Amino acid sequence: MNHATDASPADIGGSYRMGFTVGEHSARHMRRILRSFLDRWELTGLADDAELALTELVANVVRHVPGRRCTVLILRRPEGLRVEVADADPRPPHPVPGGEALAEGGRGLLLVEAVTDRWGTLLREPGKTVWFECDAKHPCRVQP
Repeated sequence: MNHATDASPADIGGSYRMGFTVGEHSARHMRRILRSFLDRWELTGLADDAELALTELVANVVRHVPGRRCTVLILRRPEGLRVEVADADPRPPHPVPGGEALAEGGRGLLLVEAVTDRWGTLLREPGKTVWFECDAKHPCRVQP
């Protein structure tokens, strides 16, 4: 997990924020919204990785947050993209340690780490925000 990059209002080139009650099929709709903004901001090279990371964060809300409520924030940054998913559950996410490859959950955060440049968790009242960033200058691709 990496540290947060603070954004000043002058650094934000556009944003989208919306609150949702999410379900099993919500990630598909979130991916469409994200892709439409990436198209508009001419950041389509980040789409596949950013969509995968957003899908994992939304899936965590569906699996672990009572009531399944979250707020999604998509920010256009000079460096690329930042996405935040905030919910009211104060429990931070836990990636699976390297030796627990057969564990039931937690591998999604390993995917987030693999396809983004930075990610992390901010504990806030009344819960947490899990975020990731992808830099436009350096595509967030895992090389085979």
